Amino acid sequence: MFTSKLEVLLDLGPQPNEEIVKKTINELKSLDGVKEATFKNGAVLVETILPSTVILDLVSRTSGKRVVLQGFGESQSAVAMINNNCSVSRVMGVIRFQQTDEGSLVADGSIDGLAPGEHGLHVHETGDMSEGCASIGGHFNPYKSPHGGPLDPPDMRHAGDLGNIVADDNGRATFRIVDNVLKVWDVLGRSVAVTSQRDDYGRGSTPVSKINGNSGEPIACGIIARSAGVFQNPKRICACDGVVVWDERDRPVAGKGRRCCQRDGGGDTPCCKV
Repeated sequence: MFTSKLEVLLDLGPQPNEEIVKKTINELKSLDGVKEATFKNGAVLVETILPSTVILDLVSRTSGKRVVLQGFGESQSAVAMINNNCSVSRVMGVIRFQQTDEGSLVADGSIDGLAPGEHGLHVHETGDMSEGCASIGGHFNPYKSPHGGPLDPPDMRHAGDLGNIVADDNGRATFRIVDNVLKVWDVLGRSVAVTSQRDDYGRGSTPVSKINGNSGEPIACGIIARSAGVFQNPKRICACDGVVVWDERDRPVAGKGRRCCQRDGGGDTPCCKV
């Protein structure tokens, strides 16, 4: 199983409490799916096969401190902020992409505000969000293949077909997908979207099954941009106001408590963590 390296920054102040650090590291090492956990350069470095949200939640609960994912992967990383422009039914989240040395792509994410159940997840052709999710084009499909499932060969799936994610009763989907077709350099500048319905992997009887898996319209999307790997982030985290990590006003990555930034001229614009 492919592991990811996470740099988790804790709000420990100028003098880190050694007992808190030791307790956090021991708790991480006892968790199935964590290969290694160390404290380095003021952050917890974790090598794991688990979704980053699971690690962040455990570190926060164990340490009792504020935490943020400061770096993801060692190189060739990307990130997308998922949102639906702060509509009445707000969907927001973060998806991080990492190119592994073995050639596979890891998509690690958490999306809140979804209806409970399965939702399709796809990389789309363009990063044009001039009309929101209506202008991002079709699924990324360089091989001109029919729509399929994530385990299908390249000639039987769109490269952008990442399958389904599952939202729990609270509307949160936490996932870690390993894909053997996409590469991180393929997705940079494109967009990723979550749909209203489950993806039937092109195996349904409806006319759109071979086009989009009958998964409905994209309900939230975001442009995929290059991001920092471990120990590469200079600690400026919100693109809309440029504040440093611990001035980020205690907003979570996504979900309840995540708000929109006010811009001059009125209106709300989604704020972002990268």
